[in-house]
Amino acid sequence: MLKTGEKLGAFVVPTGIGASIGGYAGDASCWAREFARYSKLIVNPNVVNAGGFSGITDNMLYVEGYTLDSFFKGEIGLKPSFNNKIGIVFDKSIPQDVLNVHINTINAVRVVYGVDILGYEITEDSVGVEFFMTDTGISVGSVKNIETIKKSAKRLLDKGADAIAIVCLFEDPEDDNTDYSNGVGVDPVGGVEAILSHYISKELKIPCAHSPAFSDFSISSDIVNPKAASEYITPTFLPCILLGLNNAPSIGNEIEISQLDYLVMPYDCLGSTPVFEAIKRNIPIFAVSENTSVLNITNEVLHKSDKIYVVESYQEAFDKIFNH
Repeated sequence: MLKTGEKLGAFVVPTGIGASIGGYAGDASCWAREFARYSKLIVNPNVVNAGGFSGITDNMLYVEGYTLDSFFKGEIGLKPSFNNKIGIVFDKSIPQDVLNVHINTINAVRVVYGVDILGYEITEDSVGVEFFMTDTGISVGSVKNIETIKKSAKRLLDKGADAIAIVCLFEDPEDDNTDYSNGVGVDPVGGVEAILSHYISKELKIPCAHSPAFSDFSISSDIVNPKAASEYITPTFLPCILLGLNNAPSIGNEIEISQLDYLVMPYDCLGSTPVFEAIKRNIPIFAVSENTSVLNITNEVLHKSDKIYVVESYQEAFDKIFNH
């Protein structure tokens, strides 16, 4: 619990594992927003990122995966921040017309939301992002020249940036997973996006998030599953990460893992650092059985911990946490 007496929770949905809730485009946002009405809530970007939309609220702490793990390990604390100066790194490979769409997006977010966007840098070299699906259906990938991102990010930090948004060129992923638009597949780019943001968070110790850019920025008129719809009506996914980074916490000692009251996770992806650390620290974990993934890491399989409570739904988790 925070010093103010407010509960502190964490609502996590790992990316790239096909979570049936939160594995698409902001489709876990409604529940995260409900939890955030009653407690300060740590979320990973995957929970609230939704292309041209964002599920973020003022009572959420938008924390990238590497920083999230460090927080759970007790290596760092978090310090709430407001109206961060955001610097944006663009991959040199992005064509000029695609870059122009993103520049217009930057200006729109600045004007409509008052987000403080410091400016942008283009990498000296092409980043070289590749992504693919494993035989088990997990999204993974590689980055050929990741250090060129760090060089551009450091230039932005030298100019006064508090947070870094990264935009790299990706090949169109539709041929890799046609089920995604039907709400039954895995986000094919999620795994490699985590590699990019983890690297910058680890190296520079600042809030960070990634948005992919595609050469074909046309909008499809096909009807897709509602869970994926927000990604099919915009030529750029940049708005959601700018809105998340706007108030993303910095590293500090104002909020520490000892204050965490609960952790909410999908039912079968309990093999992550937050879960292991929460068990060690006797923090209650709520595994939501209506939210499943391509993994099979359940309490029964791995932990057998009496600190993991299996609940049927997010509604049941909410009721138990807040005694409703």
